Amino acid sequence: MKLLTALALSGVAQAHYHFSKLVINGQPEAAEWTSVRMTKNYQSNAGVTDVNSADMRCYQMKAGTGTATVAAGETLGFLALSAVTHFGPVQFYAARVPDGADINTWEAAGNVWFKIGSITAVPPMGSSEATWPAYNKKQVDVVIPKNMPSGKYLIRVESIALHQAQSVGGAQVYLSCAQVEVTGGGSGTPGPLVSFPGAYKASDPGLIWSYYPVPTSYTAPGPAVWTG
Repeated sequence: MKLLTALALSGVAQAHYHFSKLVINGQPEAAEWTSVRMTKNYQSNAGVTDVNSADMRCYQMKAGTGTATVAAGETLGFLALSAVTHFGPVQFYAARVPDGADINTWEAAGNVWFKIGSITAVPPMGSSEATWPAYNKKQVDVVIPKNMPSGKYLIRVESIALHQAQSVGGAQVYLSCAQVEVTGGGSGTPGPLVSFPGAYKASDPGLIWSYYPVPTSYTAPGPAVWTG
């Protein structure tokens, strides 16, 4: 029990984080909240713990102001300030902005989100970088699917921190939404489409973690990744 308590407390002691910059063509944006909508945790760095909250959508404090451009098939990066300092999966979703809608204010409510990437667990199972490739990384990347139709999108990054997820409701979700225009896309039909909130339940196995006995496998919550 002392070991388990120490492990849990070590997670509490680590710094929290937020995603506030994009990396485009290998170059980070010069300032925070340029293409990423400012989140409510821009000062506190606190995560979302209620998966039924509207904060699960973009956790935004105010409307966006800028839009980045990235070509289909290219890599888009998110910078975590200071780093992804809790173990767990990092996932990426996209929602296409309807024609005629303002990307700065569109809310992306309803079944409009599809998963485009997941940096999840690899064996051996545990709570270190050996299991979680995104753990302690300052930058996490996703490849925009080549067959993703051209247009304006919200690209949502989420880091699901499992260090206090021994019981239902203990997972912490650190997330942001970036405003991105995808160029040179294809004619794919992304899916399955899900909503935030709605895509996850607090009791989903992917939102619960045990230090002992250590799980023998892990499946991140949400739909399968759409690859185009």
